[in-house]
Amino acid sequence: MQLFVDGIFLGSIYALFAIGFTLVFGILDRLNLAHAAVFSAGALVGIDIVTRFGLSIWIAIPLVFVLGAILGVLIERIAFRPLAGRHDSHFAGLISSIALGTIILAILQALYGPDTHRFPADAFPSVRIDFFGATFSLLQLIILVISITLMVVLTWLVAKSKLGRGMRTIAENPHAAAVLGLNVGRISSLTFAISSALGAVAGVLFTLNVNAASLGTGHAVELKALAIIIVGGLGSLPGALIGGLILGLAEVFAVNTVGSSWRDMVAFALLFLVLIIRPQGIFGARKVREV
Repeated sequence: MQLFVDGIFLGSIYALFAIGFTLVFGILDRLNLAHAAVFSAGALVGIDIVTRFGLSIWIAIPLVFVLGAILGVLIERIAFRPLAGRHDSHFAGLISSIALGTIILAILQALYGPDTHRFPADAFPSVRIDFFGATFSLLQLIILVISITLMVVLTWLVAKSKLGRGMRTIAENPHAAAVLGLNVGRISSLTFAISSALGAVAGVLFTLNVNAASLGTGHAVELKALAIIIVGGLGSLPGALIGGLILGLAEVFAVNTVGSSWRDMVAFALLFLVLIIRPQGIFGARKVREV
């Protein structure tokens, strides 16, 4: 039971990153590889707000959310929008986002250095909960609840709201969307802002859980997030949540049965297994864009 609970909570942390990631990658068909840098920025700035300024974590999280949204807008306008008219805009945007992410990490290194940073021991209540013989923390429970809530809210937003319809229209044909009167630039910026804001907050919650953050924190999760949204199905927010939980369970059981050195191998073997059995992913319905 403890292994199952540990896997669910680990997977919910992965899902928190992947849900923000899939908004841009799965909905707008843009692979934003600066997302990992935003994750690291959220973690390091959140620690700075709590330690240097002595503010509560409940104040730090909204501030980090705003920071992430601002970074998202900057990423869209600097790394993606200038390339929108190119025939290779998808690939060029991917490279451009890597470059911008590197710049963000360089700024973080200048501000915080290469060392590992941690939240103070009393930054979050260390409450433990017993459940049918398994033990978990209040923070882990909150992360799981946030992941599920975000999945439900964002699924509704994409499927039912005017903004969501605009996102899907832009992904299919941005020129047709502009002809229909949609503000393509504003919708794209808003999508990136929501995605990066969630990524920055995910960085704070992830760091609270493991109590360690560095410049490479985001990159440690990024590849797994890509695996998650492929396993779950491109463009599927429920798939991002379920894929994260499956990956978390696979990693925990791998560590406890064959050893920690097999952890990543088992996780990515699961990715290839899903691709062989169901190439579109568990919840995937869209066809992959042809280049």
